[in-house]
Amino acid sequence: MTPEQKIKHAIIIRAAEWEEKQPPLVTDENIDELYDELVLADEHWDALYELREGQVETNIPCECSRHYESKSVAAKMPDDSWVGWTYWFGGGKYGEPDAIDWMDETYDLECKEEEKMVIVREFTRTIETT
Repeated sequence: MTPEQKIKHAIIIRAAEWEEKQPPLVTDENIDELYDELVLADEHWDALYELREGQVETNIPCECSRHYESKSVAAKMPDDSWVGWTYWFGGGKYGEPDAIDWMDETYDLECKEEEKMVIVREFTRTIETT
């Protein structure tokens, strides 16, 4: 599957979960048709907007704009692969960053996960009383 098809697959599964339905069997051949059916039924919006924000930030360099803020995000897909894209946000009162087509700009990612034990120290200055 292409990265865009993987995103569509994740949206199909999420929409089915919310409708408390069994997700359909998704293949490379039927993914676009299943997604188009979901769009025609107008049942994809919530899943699309939830996924658009991503699961994690990747710190991969991404596009920028003087009208919106952006960051690179990624999400784990149903096939356990990772897909990344640019998440657009901000823009002020009349901005519409969610109108930017982002699915056709998605890309496959390689993810190396490693569990680490970390010590975090936080210091504050004490106030001396005399």
